[in-house]
Amino acid sequence: MTRVAAIDCGTNSIRLLIADIERSNGATALQDVVREMRVVRLGQGVDATGELAPEALERTFAATADYAQLIRDHGAEKVRFVATSASRDARNRDDFVDGIRNLLGVEPEVISGDEEAALSFAGASSVLPILDGQEVLVVDLGGGSTEFVLGTASGVTAAKSVDIGCVRLTERHLRDDPPTAQQIAAAEADVDAAIARARQDVPLERATAVVGVAGSITTITAHALGLAEYLPEAIHGAELPLDTVRAASTGLLEMPRDRRAALPYMHPGRVDVIGAGGLVWRRILEQLGELTGGRITTATASEHDILDGIALSIG
Repeated sequence: MTRVAAIDCGTNSIRLLIADIERSNGATALQDVVREMRVVRLGQGVDATGELAPEALERTFAATADYAQLIRDHGAEKVRFVATSASRDARNRDDFVDGIRNLLGVEPEVISGDEEAALSFAGASSVLPILDGQEVLVVDLGGGSTEFVLGTASGVTAAKSVDIGCVRLTERHLRDDPPTAQQIAAAEADVDAAIARARQDVPLERATAVVGVAGSITTITAHALGLAEYLPEAIHGAELPLDTVRAASTGLLEMPRDRRAALPYMHPGRVDVIGAGGLVWRRILEQLGELTGGRITTATASEHDILDGIALSIG
């Protein structure tokens, strides 16, 4: 058994998983020790400026310092820090890399979209096993990018990362509260173009099931379920009709900010960007239903994602 620490630093949040990797009879499993999430909005303004903002770096470094202490306290033997969309896009990412290295003592990895996709698939499939004959599409909807990963029980067969995410689209288009019809239409045009790019590499029409991961999708699922609080155990593995998920997505997109903030399962750091998350997820599911000729009728949410994939990759 090996104790590892995985950190996933995305556009909106930075997350830590300290876990024990257990191996038995050729199988590998994670036993959580600590799982934490902070919304630091590292990608603040990156879409417009091409640079990480000083205040965003400060928030991220503060969270990383706290995580470094937790890693020491819990005696993790190996650490992997992975950064994704916002860091890939930033001209000043060396400032970010140097700061993380100084705080954590390990080299942070700014990974490609393809590697991000593979890690997301590994994390989701580790706890939602894929049956023989299935081709499952895992969609990782982040703050700056979305990954489309098609795979079977044997692993990933095709993947594509595209630059649409809840932070990026909110900053680019959804400026009013609630957004106007024109703003929504402009954002949907971006999403449609991104899906078209993804289809050049990933045959979405072959999917037999769809699994959504990351905070926007799990929050939309909590909304669809009408939870009294954010309950990961209720969200994980929830398989809902596409119409139900699309209705929940539309509700969050059209809801004023103060009503979103009052929802009992809404993280404060997600209030201003969940509408864009709903827009992206709704459009993906609409197109997926059409592309598969109605074969896919439900969407499943997973609480396990790239963070779990990072942890599994360490051992």
